[in-house]
Amino acid sequence: MQHQISDTHAGKASAPMKKAIDACVHCGFCLPTCPTYLEMGDEMNSPRGRIFLMKEALEGNLAPNDIGTYIDNCLGCQACTTACPSGVEYGELISPYREWAEGKRERPIINRLERFALLKTIPHAERFRLASSVARFAKPLAKIMSDGFGTMLDLAPFQLPVVKALKPFHPATGKRRGKVALLAGCAQQVLAPRINLAAIRVLNRQGYDVIVPENQGCCGALAMHTGSASEARKSAERNFDAFPEDVDAIISTAAGCGSGMKEYPILFEGSQNGTFETARSFSSKIKDICEFLDEVGFAPPEKPQSQFLRVAYHDACHLAHAQRIRSAPRRLLESIKGISLLEPADWEICCGSAGTYNIEHSDTAKSLGNKKVNNLMATQPEIIATGNIGCLTQIDHHLKNREKQVPIVHTVELLDDQFLWPNR
Repeated sequence: MQHQISDTHAGKASAPMKKAIDACVHCGFCLPTCPTYLEMGDEMNSPRGRIFLMKEALEGNLAPNDIGTYIDNCLGCQACTTACPSGVEYGELISPYREWAEGKRERPIINRLERFALLKTIPHAERFRLASSVARFAKPLAKIMSDGFGTMLDLAPFQLPVVKALKPFHPATGKRRGKVALLAGCAQQVLAPRINLAAIRVLNRQGYDVIVPENQGCCGALAMHTGSASEARKSAERNFDAFPEDVDAIISTAAGCGSGMKEYPILFEGSQNGTFETARSFSSKIKDICEFLDEVGFAPPEKPQSQFLRVAYHDACHLAHAQRIRSAPRRLLESIKGISLLEPADWEICCGSAGTYNIEHSDTAKSLGNKKVNNLMATQPEIIATGNIGCLTQIDHHLKNREKQVPIVHTVELLDDQFLWPNR
């Protein structure tokens, strides 16, 4: 798509944005895979429509405020990048554009308050735990609050798992093969600490020492994908200092976090004093847990031949589309005796979680969540596996209304030799 975007007007991240716009030929292959186009049915809520709108804004022909609703409607799932025959890197456009546009937009005060609350709680584990604990008692107030705050209360869990602090060093139990560092995460460590514990056991059994840096923090993905890039950079720089350089990989067990950290070079595009090079070096070490295990060679746990388990696998968008990792989790699961892997329809369509999307756009998120659960349940699974805490909580929330209750777990939990297969 031709454009007349000036570097002066578009800012320091103009290069990746212009590259993505250049590549778009307006063919429309993205339309059938875009959740908002399928839900809303209009061109401006499609990837190619948004690319045109962003181009016009970056050229100065449209005001960011005028097109803000259509940009906000985007989940950032990047299903369009998987479908695109022209190689448009939509993720390299939408995040920098949101940063560029955010300071030029006027949002209603309640919307600003909701965003402030989200960015000041979710990325901070202790604050998030406290807020979630309080929210469960305030659930009856959800109906009289704004959509965003009401949805926060509605999604808050009734009970949180016990806090399980991670030791800074977990030695290999199998023949030692190397050393990795683990991103503990923020929301996941509050909502499902069992995931990191399973990942550590699996990595240890595969022969890897696991370091959990004590000074690490949020990866910054939540802030990055909502236009608050300055907050995202602070989080990234904290992790640059916290994580050691002498590791084989930095492991993420959350697809959204892994994707966000792999985008650090875009986040620091044009930065001075070597920060961009630091970001690129750090980013090059990021590996999703399944990506890493598949690359180094995974020795599956022994399961009795008499045990069989029907597992529906849900592709997290930021794993399948943003990181282009689909085969690795499947190979790992299929290596375990007794697992029958099930493939739901419309795997490429987002479940509606998408960071804070299920709070800021609850109606669309609910529709997508219910459709995703319908497709998963149509496979008649005994358990559902996925690689992202956001997907896990979103799908679990919509599973609770179903007659048949099916557990959902992280993929690495099934790879753990301590996993207890459900009784049937």
